[in-house]
This record gives sequence, C-alpha cells and structure tokens, in this order.
Amino acid sequence: MTDRTAIVMEAADNVATVLRDIAPRTEVVLSITGKKHIVRVLEKVNFGHKFAIRDIKRGEHIVKYGEPIGVATRDIASGQHVHIHNLESERGRGDKDLPR
Repeated sequence: MTDRTAIVMEAADNVATVLRDIAPRTEVVLSITGKKHIVRVLEKVNFGHKFAIRDIKRGEHIVKYGEPIGVATRDIASGQHVHIHNLESERGRGDKDLPR
C-alpha cells in the first residue's frame, strides 16, 4: 500500500508529484504499475512540486504524464527536487512571442 505522499502519473515518468510538503530524508513509497518503489527525498519538496524517482542525466528529458515537460539542465539525483533550477522547458514562452 502506498502512503499518498506523492504520485507517479504514468509508468514512463521519471518524476513524482508531491501531494503534501515533504521534509528532507523522507522515504516515500510509490506505486508504479502496481509495484512498490521507495525513494528517499533528499531535500524539502513543496506541495505540487516534483522530485526525481531515478537519476536523471543532464540533457535528458524530464517526463511527467508520460510526456516530456522539459530537459534537465544538470544531473539530478534520485530524490532531488525538480523545478526551474534544474529543469528547462522546451516550450517557448508566450510572452516573448508577443509583438511589441
């Protein structure tokens, strides 16, 4: 049984989404395709944010909902917070495309 601290949306994902704030060094039990997967979160991760569920290399896609949501800008260890400090979106910023 999982503890509902975080959820992995699709089997292909390499991040989990946090359902409540998680303190550093917390062990999170995830269910991925019905199998138990334990990840020790390395740093504080706030509600709604993501953490890596396996090591992710610089340049590798960050995958959520089974789809790439961006690229790792540096190596990311399993359990590390994934956010704008180590993730770059591949989608353009709409505000930069507006005529001036």
